[in-house]
Amino acid sequence: MENTAQDVAAWMVSEIRHRGMLKQEEAVAYIRERFGERFVFVNERGHTALDREVVKAFRKLHGGRVAWDRDGFFWGWT
Repeated sequence: MENTAQDVAAWMVSEIRHRGMLKQEEAVAYIRERFGERFVFVNERGHTALDREVVKAFRKLHGGRVAWDRDGFFWGWT
């Protein structure tokens, strides 16, 4: 069965819920390896980022309980 953006988002929320935070570089590496290259891309600034569908599913799943730390490049449980 093929992975979906929803699967990736569910993994992210689960990781953050259990660990308290998730660094972007760790998330991207794991997602690329476990779920596939199609869920990440290199943005206009040259940074590896999450596919927009993953981001939408992620926001819907966490419902405001996760915050992005811009300086630390990680998501944290609030």
